[in-house]
Amino acid sequence: MGAVMTDTPAPASGAPLRLFNSLTRQLEPFAPVHPGEARVYSCGPTVYNYPHIGNMRAYVFADTLGRTLTYKGYKLTHVINITDVGHLTDDADAGEDKLEKAAAERAQSIWDIARHYTEAYWADIKALNIRQPAHWSIATDYVPQMIDFAKAIADRHCYELDSGLYFDTTSVADYGRLARHGTDEGESRIDPVDGKRHPADFAIWRKTPPGETRQMEWDSPWGRGAPGWHLECSVMSEALLGFPFDIHTGGIDHREIHHPNEIAQNQAHSCSADSGARMWMHNNFLVERSGKMSKSSGEFLRLQLLIDKGYHPLAYRLMCLQAHYRSELEFSWEGLGAALTRLKRLVMGVAPVRDIPAAAVEDRRLTDLLGKFDAAISDDLNTSVALTLLEDVIAMKKTDAGQKRAAIGTIDAVLGIGLLDLLREDLRIRPKAATITDEEIETALARRKEARAAKDFATSDKLRDELIAAGVEVMDGDPLGWDWRLEN
Repeated sequence: MGAVMTDTPAPASGAPLRLFNSLTRQLEPFAPVHPGEARVYSCGPTVYNYPHIGNMRAYVFADTLGRTLTYKGYKLTHVINITDVGHLTDDADAGEDKLEKAAAERAQSIWDIARHYTEAYWADIKALNIRQPAHWSIATDYVPQMIDFAKAIADRHCYELDSGLYFDTTSVADYGRLARHGTDEGESRIDPVDGKRHPADFAIWRKTPPGETRQMEWDSPWGRGAPGWHLECSVMSEALLGFPFDIHTGGIDHREIHHPNEIAQNQAHSCSADSGARMWMHNNFLVERSGKMSKSSGEFLRLQLLIDKGYHPLAYRLMCLQAHYRSELEFSWEGLGAALTRLKRLVMGVAPVRDIPAAAVEDRRLTDLLGKFDAAISDDLNTSVALTLLEDVIAMKKTDAGQKRAAIGTIDAVLGIGLLDLLREDLRIRPKAATITDEEIETALARRKEARAAKDFATSDKLRDELIAAGVEVMDGDPLGWDWRLEN
């Protein structure tokens, strides 16, 4: 996933990497299928709308995992798919195709819809400093392989209805063990659908209904139509990573239906109990109490909205890193503001050593902190502890600047904040509603500083009031040394 990190030596005697496997509900040592390599597949977006910030938490998590694997010395191959066909409005094979529905509502080509929202997603990926994967796998590029995959399992594992080809979930052993179906721990959202043999059965191929024409449809042995949503990830992960591969990631919502269905398909295709991936890892939800996480809420919470309100996108990345990926994370504007303040402190703390060449770390205090960092990140990606250790390194006094810069680079390359490239002015994001320019603010502040020096407090107060009226908060005595900020 992207280039190998620079200035980031692998741990000399690193702790063993242990990760939580959702399939076993246990922490397990990472043991790669191919020595020295790590192959990871992450469920990507369905590109019918903008991703909300809850969606993006999954990619911050996957990026942190990938960065950790690189830091641990593995050659990483990371695949993220783009779903541009097949995902219905209901996980249980009901409703309309999300892309077809969006295209009809907007009176646009489905291909234009997919392209627009794919590019918007990629812009968010860049803004959050998420590294590029080895492959962006586009679902529509793999439809012939999907048909071949379905043909290979159809006779023994599928049955045909008027609406399409369906997978019989009783034809594989232990269906739903990932979601804990049939236990108190499981959280199945599957509802009965007419015509299926079993409620959990799912579509492999969906026929185009008589009299209808879809913008995306292909010929198949089961009629003209489109692949089922679950099929694409099985096909693309095998094509690009091979079975078995190391880790499959996604949001915890995928643990209940989508990933169990992938596993069932993989078992059927391999004629074994192999789930396809050795480990299945899931990040927990981002929770927002007002309900604006849903895309049906109108002005839902997407990354651009945060930027429009004056928050740097990396403040959101930092907010994600402050919680463990398996914990629920509650979003609030106050919490985001606190994360931005913490980011400012980090940027200011790194500034004195940013441009100093990195040197081999020999200072015992630094090596001790790097050892603690390695232990934390090796313990199922404990980023919250890793962040405090980064702050400890930044706060360290009386140490060689080059060694300090190298230690910061090692930790930051895993956390992915990009501290060695961030400048103070980069964090000053102009709210969309602001009308006053930065130059006008700086000029007014300079005049106010002169007035205060001359003890002309009437002019000073007048300038301050004018700035407040323009939406500028003047931050006299701010411990961070920030002179002003635009209110959002």
